[in-house]
Amino acid sequence: MTPSTNSATAPVLLYDGVCGVCNSAVRTILRYDQHGTLRFAALDSDFARETIARHPELAGADTAVFVRDAGRPGETVYLRSTALLQVAAYLGGWWRLALTAYAIPPAARDWLYERFAAVRYRIGGRHDTCPIPTADVRSRFLDSAYG
Repeated sequence: MTPSTNSATAPVLLYDGVCGVCNSAVRTILRYDQHGTLRFAALDSDFARETIARHPELAGADTAVFVRDAGRPGETVYLRSTALLQVAAYLGGWWRLALTAYAIPPAARDWLYERFAAVRYRIGGRHDTCPIPTADVRSRFLDSAYG
């Protein structure tokens, strides 16, 4: 789906741009995004570095980060499993079933997230560079390299 609006207030998902699992997840999100507004940035992008600078708790983060109100006074970041649950809430529809995972204590959810993250390259492979998105969705990626 092409973006209905490329609003500066739309949420942003920061992800590991060289991770095969992460890139597959981004392609899945793009396919099911009914709003067509969620934006993306690799963790090594300028956008991500600026976000990390505003949130010292993200220093050295190698995890999914969901950013609401990016660059605005009320900017909020969600990490690890909570970031993924924020994506599910954003997607809506049957994805909202994943929100039942909020019943699991965050420490347990994040422990499971970290166990999977530790083996993600063995599962999905690793790219030498962040793959370039297709032209029809490129505007949703916040990286100057994509023009």
